[in-house]
Amino acid sequence: MAKSLDVIQTSVPFDIEQAIAQAVAQAHTTCEVKGNHSTNCAVAWEIVEELQAEKFHQLMTAKKKTALEIYCETHPDAAECRIYDV
Repeated sequence: MAKSLDVIQTSVPFDIEQAIAQAVAQAHTTCEVKGNHSTNCAVAWEIVEELQAEKFHQLMTAKKKTALEIYCETHPDAAECRIYDV
């Protein structure tokens, strides 16, 4: 039987790539045991689709760093990277 999405969502730390790989393997197993046209098989692949959609959402909402932010990570003492409290 496929893992429920709630169980996957509550795992900490959450590695989306690993969760997708596990869900795909579980879906293949479920479909082999229960049959390709079973409800359990459909649910297992829906879980895979939901995880893939979440991965895409995370990629789209991730803050992209500016060139200055990247520079300051490698050169934190540079004058351009100093932050002053006023």
